[in-house]
Amino acid sequence: MNLDSNSATARRDAALDMLEHLIGFDTESSKSNLELIAFVEEYLKSLGIAYVKIPNPTGDKAALFATIGPNQEGGVVLSGHTDVVPVAGQAWTSDPFKLRREAGRLYGRGACDMKGFDAICLAMIPEFLNARLVHPIHILLSYDEETTCRGPLDTIARFGTDLPRPGAVLVGEPTLMQVADAHKSVAGYTTIVHGHAAHSSKPYLGASAVEAACDLVTGLYRFADELVAAGDPSGRFDPPASTIHVGTIHGGTARNIMAKLCEFRWEFRALPGVAQNLALQHLEDYAAQVVTPKLTRYAADAFVETVTEVEVPGLKPESGSVAESLALKLARSNHTITVPYASEAGQFQLAHVPTVVCGPGSIDQAHQPDEYIDIAQIEMCIAFMRRLATELS
Repeated sequence: MNLDSNSATARRDAALDMLEHLIGFDTESSKSNLELIAFVEEYLKSLGIAYVKIPNPTGDKAALFATIGPNQEGGVVLSGHTDVVPVAGQAWTSDPFKLRREAGRLYGRGACDMKGFDAICLAMIPEFLNARLVHPIHILLSYDEETTCRGPLDTIARFGTDLPRPGAVLVGEPTLMQVADAHKSVAGYTTIVHGHAAHSSKPYLGASAVEAACDLVTGLYRFADELVAAGDPSGRFDPPASTIHVGTIHGGTARNIMAKLCEFRWEFRALPGVAQNLALQHLEDYAAQVVTPKLTRYAADAFVETVTEVEVPGLKPESGSVAESLALKLARSNHTITVPYASEAGQFQLAHVPTVVCGPGSIDQAHQPDEYIDIAQIEMCIAFMRRLATELS
């Protein structure tokens, strides 16, 4: 392979061109990604790359799995998602779905999280082809990472059947090209309190859903204090504890009516090794022992229910794994980091495929108005990918 400066510049320009195309597709998680996937399909066809499209059950979104090199077991998956967070309510200084280049930065929704990585993977395919790979490089583009992290599951289920089972996965979420071997799990819930409406002057004729919900929220935050006190035995995470957060609460109809309904949405982010349902179990126990008996004193039909909306597995450290060793070598680093956000990495790890997170850009720019990625990060990732091609050749 020609790795001179002109070639490096050409590959960078190809990645920027690809990023411009990808950002041009509005793939907010609530919308379809099929136009983007169709664009990538045409690109892959033009290069003679074999791929499989895996639609979601409703057919309005799809993942795409492409293989460069021999179609065999092993090799490395480069995994990135195609969906982005909404731009509504954010004060952008330019069109978020049109790439803007300024002062060494690339602006646009998804530039950092994580169409920048996707663009690099796709732009590198010609060099991957020229490398005459002995072990395959697979590219997986998924969906719904920003909402459920379930977008790659149908693809993962096919590993070892009609899709080759990879030896390692590199998830390209923004880490400033450092190798992250761990992150917390995330579980998201909606708790609904069903009370009994009555005139507020006679509380014994009803049951206030608002009162019970407030009691439950208070119980959750007391438990959060216990988690903070327990801390992080590994000493690696910021914040150094499993955390609980209540994001919204809504209930009641008027000041003088005992609320019939109240619901709150909350999340639990658990350290590796902490049960993902720990906070839910605490809430349910507290509801059964304290809140529900009080709620049903005068209204036998009152009750509390919790709906699980999101469960994203954490990523546990696997010191010396194939993925970690390879990524550290390619990143020219001798240490790993943790990241504060969740990703799809845990889904691969649950399927017993060694996985780490390593990608260009900083998470500090993700989800922000005027989201950007530094061009220098694009160049660092291209160099990383070139070393990967050499390693697998």
